[in-house]
Amino acid sequence: MTLRMFLGAMMAALPLAAAAEVRLAAADAMLIRHEFRIEATAAKAWDTLVHPERYWPADHTWSGKRESLSIDPVAGGCYCERWDGGSAEHGRVVMAVPGKALTLNAKLGPFLEMAVSGILSIKLEEQDGATTAVVTYRVSGDPAHQLNALAPIVDQVLGMQFGAFAQLAGQ
Repeated sequence: MTLRMFLGAMMAALPLAAAAEVRLAAADAMLIRHEFRIEATAAKAWDTLVHPERYWPADHTWSGKRESLSIDPVAGGCYCERWDGGSAEHGRVVMAVPGKALTLNAKLGPFLEMAVSGILSIKLEEQDGATTAVVTYRVSGDPAHQLNALAPIVDQVLGMQFGAFAQLAGQ
């Protein structure tokens, strides 16, 4: 099986976002939004959300191991990755309301080394035992980074990462 076939099969197994879109793509800014329906309570979705070591793809970590990730879900808490020989801060929690909202000041992936800022927001809303998770990622900064060219890639990666979250939370 080729890597392309494997990734295609993996993506097909993940829940599709009910709505996914790049809402803004400019040289100096991007806004991406995904919405997932999770067949679980908001409390269960929250418990899954704050444990990225359970769902974040290993190939989207610096260490190559999702088990190296953690989130301290309180204001000022770290979304960090720690491994033998290194560590990285992926984000800093700026708001945490268990079962409802998690907001991080986050420079995910390659943005870590760019002159940009990013806000990752996950809002959970429960209705009739199911939860809608709305994930938005806003990045802005130096127009030399050509964020408009990165927006479609970031959109796909966020869909994969938070699709895995939604799938696990719904089990």
